[in-house]
Amino acid sequence: MKRFFIVHGWDGFPEEGWFPWLKKKLEAEAFTVIVPAMPHPEKPMIAEWVQYLSYIVEYVDEETFFVGHSIGCQTILRYLETLPARKKVGGIVFVAGWFTLNDLQTDEEKRIVKPWLETPIDFVKVKQHTSHFVAIFSDNDPVVPLENQALFEEKLGAKTLVLKGKGHFSGGDKVIELPDVLKFILGFSFE
Repeated sequence: MKRFFIVHGWDGFPEEGWFPWLKKKLEAEAFTVIVPAMPHPEKPMIAEWVQYLSYIVEYVDEETFFVGHSIGCQTILRYLETLPARKKVGGIVFVAGWFTLNDLQTDEEKRIVKPWLETPIDFVKVKQHTSHFVAIFSDNDPVVPLENQALFEEKLGAKTLVLKGKGHFSGGDKVIELPDVLKFILGFSFE
């Protein structure tokens, strides 16, 4: 049974924006879809989020897939780092994922995001779990600069796509459907 885990971002929640639409579309394809409510979304912490994702996922195999939004992308990458080398997953779609950020407004935001920006990710470990990475960006994202597109290509060998006018793909950006995510998911090999 193919399982999809959709990991929301900072201040996000399972019913936000395009998550319900994607869940419904994937369930219509007979996939199991889990959109967990991540702990303390207003103050995401690496250890807490990775541990919770591990608890929710339980086990991985090549029928396990992930979709992340913003800090949810970071969570998925850091979760993959913790898996034994022999464990494989089917693929991952990152939406508004980042390794660099712009326009942090407050000292609180800077304090929360600092560990996410400064704690290194072992990309060699991450890439041993799948070769199917897709990263989607927006040309007008106020916080994720487009330099992240090249970083996802370089660090993960990800296929990338830049959409027009989607902001940060958040509920506040009124993005309630994201057909490009579904297209990439359905393009993963399901033999």
